[in-house]
Amino acid sequence: MKLGTVAVDVGYGNTKFAYGMGAETVHRMFPSLAPPASTNTLTANGGGFFKARDIVNVMVEGSHYEVGPDVSISTAYGNTGRTLSEDFVTTPEYAALLGGALHYTGATEITQLMLGLPVHTVQKYAAYLKERFCGRHDFGQGQVVVHNVVGLPQPLGSLVTFMRQSGSAYDSENSHLVIDVGYFTTDWVVARGFTMDDRRSGGVPGGAARIYQQIAAMISEQESETVTSIERIDKALRESKPFLFYDKEIALQPLLEQGRAVCQTAVKEMQTRVGRTEDIRSIVLTGGGGSLYFPAIRAAFPRTRIEVLKSPCFGNVNGFYEIGASRQARAAA
Repeated sequence: MKLGTVAVDVGYGNTKFAYGMGAETVHRMFPSLAPPASTNTLTANGGGFFKARDIVNVMVEGSHYEVGPDVSISTAYGNTGRTLSEDFVTTPEYAALLGGALHYTGATEITQLMLGLPVHTVQKYAAYLKERFCGRHDFGQGQVVVHNVVGLPQPLGSLVTFMRQSGSAYDSENSHLVIDVGYFTTDWVVARGFTMDDRRSGGVPGGAARIYQQIAAMISEQESETVTSIERIDKALRESKPFLFYDKEIALQPLLEQGRAVCQTAVKEMQTRVGRTEDIRSIVLTGGGGSLYFPAIRAAFPRTRIEVLKSPCFGNVNGFYEIGASRQARAAA
């Protein structure tokens, strides 16, 4: 199947993707975990009693990884396949997650592939992504041809989504501060319309994972045993459930309030770069970690209205798709 535009945001926390199917835009998501593929097929031999996991076996550079919605979030020794480093886009795990997303679209040919990057890595890695993923690929599920790759700063996608959600109420003459709190990075863009202010925009390591790691450290101290499963901490917080640790169910909300202290480093850097906000109409908060950082952002910018994007996890990728579709329409005109 040939697709004109496919947008993929391979985040540190989740991999989101969007593509057109007729008049509709399909968007899906799965965890950014790419552990080595299992060689066992117990489900297939379970007599039809057990449900098969929704995963795909992806091959990168001769190694096999499993990715998808039902990938395991915990393993025997803590190796979940999560990568938290600034060179993430150069790793086999990134390629595996991208390959999995392309598989789920069903595409065999893509005119343009829109990819997101943290703001502070765009200049460094945009050209790399274009060179690495333009061309013919086989991730173990059949060939897919990508004709063009465009790397975009992640908050730009949410800015476009915010414009669409605002409709006629959006005024392109006003400046907005878009803050994208991801799993490993916090990025922000100050923009008037589509004009970004490079001097006031930026990004730093420090997202939701910093809070999860802090909570894990506090539990480790309380229980005198190392806690490595930040993925399970993430899941428990999202579902408002206690965290199971051996025979205990630990309430995470009190620990979350203490763990939020680590937000300050990223928020203070943002505050320094953005400066005074009397010229900014609103702060647009997006990303899966937005709710975790909300109190610190509110305290840093007390007089500026904060608008939380609807479906913030898909804010970037839906905007990327709209940018790509618009580019494609102009090229065809």
